[in-house]
Amino acid sequence: MRKKQILLLSMPFGAMERPAIGLSLLKARLTSDGIACDVRYLSFTFADMIGAEEYQWISSALPYIAFAGDWCFAEALYGPRPAADSEYLVRVLQDTWHVGEESIARVKAVRAMVGKFLNHCIECIPWKKYAAVGFTSTFEQNLASLALAKRLKAMHPRIATVFGGANWEGKMGAELHQQFGFVDYVCTGEADESFPVLAPLLLSGTAKAAALPPGIIYREDGRSLSTGYSIQVRDMDTLPVPDFSDYFREWSESSASLVTAPLVLVETSRGCWWGEKSHCTFCGLNGSMLAYRSKSGARALAEMQHLSDRWQTDNIEVVDNILNMHHFSDLLPALAADGRPWEIFYEVKANLSRAQVAALRAAGVVRIQPGIESLSDHVLKLMRKGTCGLRNVQLLKWCREYNIGVDWNILYGCPGETREDYQEMLAMLPAIEFLDPPVACGPIRMDRFSPYFEKPEEFGLINIRPMLPYEFLYPFPRENLMRIAYHFDFDYRPGQAPTGYADDVIRFVEAWRQKEERGLLCSVRRPDGSLLLRDTRPGAAIRVVKLSGSEAAAYEFCDEFHPFTAIVQYLREQSPRAEITEEGVRAFLESLEANRLMLTDGRNWLSLAVRIDEVPRANPQNYKHARRSMQ
Repeated sequence: MRKKQILLLSMPFGAMERPAIGLSLLKARLTSDGIACDVRYLSFTFADMIGAEEYQWISSALPYIAFAGDWCFAEALYGPRPAADSEYLVRVLQDTWHVGEESIARVKAVRAMVGKFLNHCIECIPWKKYAAVGFTSTFEQNLASLALAKRLKAMHPRIATVFGGANWEGKMGAELHQQFGFVDYVCTGEADESFPVLAPLLLSGTAKAAALPPGIIYREDGRSLSTGYSIQVRDMDTLPVPDFSDYFREWSESSASLVTAPLVLVETSRGCWWGEKSHCTFCGLNGSMLAYRSKSGARALAEMQHLSDRWQTDNIEVVDNILNMHHFSDLLPALAADGRPWEIFYEVKANLSRAQVAALRAAGVVRIQPGIESLSDHVLKLMRKGTCGLRNVQLLKWCREYNIGVDWNILYGCPGETREDYQEMLAMLPAIEFLDPPVACGPIRMDRFSPYFEKPEEFGLINIRPMLPYEFLYPFPRENLMRIAYHFDFDYRPGQAPTGYADDVIRFVEAWRQKEERGLLCSVRRPDGSLLLRDTRPGAAIRVVKLSGSEAAAYEFCDEFHPFTAIVQYLREQSPRAEITEEGVRAFLESLEANRLMLTDGRNWLSLAVRIDEVPRANPQNYKHARRSMQ
């Protein structure tokens, strides 16, 4: 008799351009343990049925917190619920997200294909090969995974069903397990240690409670019980290299290959070292696993090289929440020395130096997500971001100079912010239109595990409730939904709600994003030592400004922002025989600010021109990047 195997599934609406790194890590680990494991991307199967463009539209173009992808599978899971469906279409898609009738018709057409898709899955997969089937669930994969698991359990009751992923962490996993009796086990939290112990128990039929590892939710006498918290990986170098072979094979055979360029995912760390020090108020990204752990530079480099060679691509998306600053002395120089035309995405912190930005570019980093969520000092302090508005602009400027694309946002509605915060920000924006615009300008969100959710009373947030779509996706009482939901709606205490003060900033950002020609503000050092500023930004009052002597020195000194007193001191040290007065320096700086050549926060001054005497080696716009941001 043939030995049974393990099957791991990635369901709609998982991203077509990315493999499921969690499943790929588990397959590599099980293979090394001598356990046969297959990974199937039924997301590709569904994309082939409905059309890859239509799949991509739902998974990427529609807001994922509208949960249209999950709604497509709701009827297959629960049966007809016409009243709930009608209310979802009106209150969520139409009223909240302003989705038009034509787009709603497209969503309905996709939903009409779900039954055929699930039947195909049941009929075409050789289920008898497998002792257990694992489902990963993040973003909009939950209802598709549950719908298939329900049919699978009805047809093959001896096959164990196991769920994991971000949608099943902590209380969410416990509540979902309690509500859906066809789910046998949940791997909650990191599954690197728990699932490789559970899998052989399922294969041998010995998965008794006493033998289960930490991090497992199981069923006994109709009750959901837990073995406690999962064991976190401490030594990241012990993790296997993810096995993406199933993904690349299925991608190449799917219509997805016609509309997406696949990315290789690399994980060099977990958790967030900044969050350990100062947890950003709205961030729930790391769940219960905030503790920062990192691979060594040598291991990270070897993994990138191996995956690049194996899959013949230099396009790497690092999935970390934040770059390990030690990698500036090991990994990044090694990537630069490697010589490949890397195209790497990394999440970083915004307080980088010019030298560090140059090091990123030399290493092949072409796009970053630096956690810039505002340009207001006050708002950033309320968010606990550990940066300031000028520092954020400074990074945007240096990234423009080194040709690194930046994904950033402006979030509004932070408890404690004021109308003045947005008036000050609005005054700043016209000067930086030549830099990368925000990806989005939107309201803050309350996510599970964030300080806003854990301690709402500290921030004046009241009436916490599951975000509206959950009411139509899970037909359970509010108290149960509070344990299932990851995203939440809320109210402000009386007198604290935003009252339209961000509207002008929102409109400005939208216009900024639509502009095809944003011009440039640059500086060129002349042979005679003077500094030439060229301004091709729309509406520039002076197109060319020549600075000499102390004026040029002051402007270049403020390439990195400095307080006024430091500027005066620097100029006096540089020109000890010159008469440098505070009044003269201030008048000079204010004249440059008036012409949008500098920014000030009232204390510090920042020059805005990018230097063009250093030529970048590539254009980051060629980098196919479509990362789904949680915010």
